[in-house]
Amino acid sequence: MDISVVIPIYNEEGNIPLMYERMTKVLSQISSDYEIIFVNDYSKDSSLSMIKNLAKKDEHVKYLSFSRNFGHQVAVSAGLDFSKGDAVAIIDGDLQDPPELITDMYEKYKEGYKVVYAKRSSRKGVNVFKKMAYKLFYRILDILTDIKIPLDTGDFRLIDRVIIKHLQEMPERNKFIRGQIAWIGYKQTFVEYDRDARFMGETGYSFSKLMKLAIDGITGFSSKPLKIASNMGIIVSAFSFCIIVYALISQYVMHTPPIRGWASLIISVSFIGGVQLIAIGIIGEYISRINNDVRQRPLYIIEESSKKEEEDKLIKEN
Repeated sequence: MDISVVIPIYNEEGNIPLMYERMTKVLSQISSDYEIIFVNDYSKDSSLSMIKNLAKKDEHVKYLSFSRNFGHQVAVSAGLDFSKGDAVAIIDGDLQDPPELITDMYEKYKEGYKVVYAKRSSRKGVNVFKKMAYKLFYRILDILTDIKIPLDTGDFRLIDRVIIKHLQEMPERNKFIRGQIAWIGYKQTFVEYDRDARFMGETGYSFSKLMKLAIDGITGFSSKPLKIASNMGIIVSAFSFCIIVYALISQYVMHTPPIRGWASLIISVSFIGGVQLIAIGIIGEYISRINNDVRQRPLYIIEESSKKEEEDKLIKEN
């Protein structure tokens, strides 16, 4: 198969028909040998039934449906595992990323690039606060991580089959796919575009989910937070030592009590306690990642899929 497209879906009933229409038009111009893989991440609306109807009408449409909500990054991973194309595009189902850009990405891929990612030059339909938060996130990530993850890029990209094979060799459960692809290397390039506002519906990425993604990105590809915690410990220890020296000199040399009230004591204790809690929290995030990987639970559970339906149909016919 020439090309596959993986589309994670979570409550996108208003976007699926137009996404399918535009995607089919784009892919049919690239090749007649293609597949569109919808990954239903336990949607609460009629997204799954709509996808099933598309799969019945069009043999190019495939689908997976999870037994519960496993998250966007896991949905993308499942779609990649299920895909068969020599090249695989990843795109969200909210139509903020234009399917038509895949044509340009595929042309770059044909030039020999293993990864072609889409770089946002602007964002429509996003308030100033979110724009600043996104920019700040990518810059902090760039400073903290040990690898260079392209700025202002999401998971919208086209990758070669060899990249997928390497991704499948990465067993971690806390997925940060754009970081993993950057870590793998190979010849990579980008195409720029203006990101549209959502066509319909509301984003499934809440602030807490974005924070989790940010933590996964930082803890998965950098040990600098641990070094920062260690450095904070050294600074606080040095500060505490200076206070001890000052207290001894005041008491035994200057014969004046060093603390005249509870304010100084409370400030010192609060400062040291705060640093300790931050350090414990940072260490806890790394331990949590280790714990998730050690348990070796399945990354996802598929409740329904077009592949299962095809197999059941064959069994009945035989």
